[in-house]
Amino acid sequence: MIITLVRHGEVEEAYHRCYNGHNDITLSNRGEEEAKQFAQVLKAQKFDAIYSSDLRRCRETTEHLLNTVIPAKAGIYEPQHSDNSNTLIPIYTRELREKSWGKHEGMTFDAIVKRDALVYEDFLQWITTLDGEPYDTYVKRIKTFFTQTLPLTPHNNVLVITHAGVIRVLMHLLQDISLEEAFSINFPYSAYTTLDTDTWKFGAIQCA
Repeated sequence: MIITLVRHGEVEEAYHRCYNGHNDITLSNRGEEEAKQFAQVLKAQKFDAIYSSDLRRCRETTEHLLNTVIPAKAGIYEPQHSDNSNTLIPIYTRELREKSWGKHEGMTFDAIVKRDALVYEDFLQWITTLDGEPYDTYVKRIKTFFTQTLPLTPHNNVLVITHAGVIRVLMHLLQDISLEEAFSINFPYSAYTTLDTDTWKFGAIQCA
């Protein structure tokens, strides 16, 4: 199976460098344009399935991709348009959500330190100190979806629209690097990479 992993488009500037987590924020105007441009990159691809985080920034990215009518292989698509052209029906799932940050959701690092007087000692200490979904639960959720749930489907070429954190955790799991190293990897808005589940190797990170 080849999985194309896409980070959603840019969000509004007020949410840059924030722990956005489950905040259901929208794409910025630039993010919408990025998604439309990225759709042109994918237009020639033949996907068997599309999975997306159910959060709005991913749903909007997915909708922009579908509006360009990404072609589907015969037998797994349904009519979606008045002219009976065909496109895949995306599967929206909570399993592809970013980590929830609880009471720290939507805040910047500096705002959290100032409000809660938290002290940063190292990466693991920090992420386990913050509120929300326990980090080991978050990592297990991602591992289960990509290494157990998805490989059991009959698909060969899958498009996944998700969040940078999800992709970085997957890189941590499959590339034998620390979470800190994985989260230092630059993965811009609307960037993408591929993952071959036969070898569990990633392709280069690319931007549309």
